[in-house]
Parts: sequence; C-alpha cells; structure tokens
Amino acid sequence: MPNQSNKVVIFLGPPGAGKGTQAERLAAEQQLLKISTGDILRDHVTRNTELGQQVKPLLDAGHLVPDDILIALIRDRLASLDPVRVIFDGFPRTTAQAQELDVLLEELGAPVSAVPLLEVPDDVLIARIVERGKTSGRSDDTEEVARNRQTVYRDQTQPLIDYYAARGQVHTINGVGSMDEVYGRIRDAVN
Repeated sequence: MPNQSNKVVIFLGPPGAGKGTQAERLAAEQQLLKISTGDILRDHVTRNTELGQQVKPLLDAGHLVPDDILIALIRDRLASLDPVRVIFDGFPRTTAQAQELDVLLEELGAPVSAVPLLEVPDDVLIARIVERGKTSGRSDDTEEVARNRQTVYRDQTQPLIDYYAARGQVHTINGVGSMDEVYGRIRDAVN
C-alpha cells in the first residue's frame, strides 16, 4: 500500500530546458529531495572517485552512463528515505531505466506521481547551454557537445516519453518564458 505522503516526480525535457533550476524550486516548495544523476556523477568526477574516473570520459563526450551504475546510485539514495518524496532530474532517460525505477518504487510503495515534460525549441536550448557553459565552467557545455546531447536525448528519450504517456502521467509544459511563468505551469501540472 503506497504511503500517502510519498511523492515521486520525474522531470523530463532535453538538456538545457531548465529542469534543474525548476526542480530545485519545486523541491524547496513541496519538501521534496531533488535527485540529479548528473549532479551525483559530477560530484564523483570532482572528488576523483573510482566511479568518477570511470564516467568522466563518458560525460566529457556527451555519452550516457550505463544503466546498472545509475540504478545502483538511485537505489542507494532512496533506501534511506521515509517517506519517499523526490524529484528526479535527468533520470530515467530510457524505458529500461524507467522499468527498473518502477520496480524499485514499487518495493518502496512510492509510485510515480507526475511526469512534467518541458518542451523548448532546439535553437533556444543550444543557446542556453552554451551560455551556461560560459558561467558554470562545465566542460560539457559546448555547442558541439550540446548538439550531440540533443540528438542522444531525442533518440533515447522519446520511447520514455511514450512509456509514461501511455500511463497518462505526462504533462507537457511550454518551457519558454520567464522562470516564474514556466514554474507556474510546472506547479499546476504536478498538483
């Protein structure tokens, strides 16, 4: 039986759509833990852990990290939560990951609550990512890597969108506008 105070939100949208920023805001407002596999992986790279050394070349090239590594990270992170109140940012990225996550969430009695999908035109996304690279110092925020990540996202994530849409969980949100406008759309969709 699901715990009624559990809440699992899965943010979908291409790299540069603003998922991270908006997820942090929603997390703060609704007392949810934001789980970003990208943040977790970059932390490992920064700390030069064994995992960090393993995934750095993949991240630098804009490739995806293998599912088994990501699922283990998520399982470890969720194990200590009661209730399970989380926002996933950048995970799952594939249907296989979504199915693995469903199994894990079922074990925890915390099914997916909502799947907001931020949509932003490619030219806007590329410009946002390149600008972010100038201010964040992230080595993976170049135009070439950004374009590659958009292609990988489209190829691998469309089936994931279809997976959640078939379950009636996807809420498509226009990701263009002021941060407050976009956030209002997200909050409405999640509630």
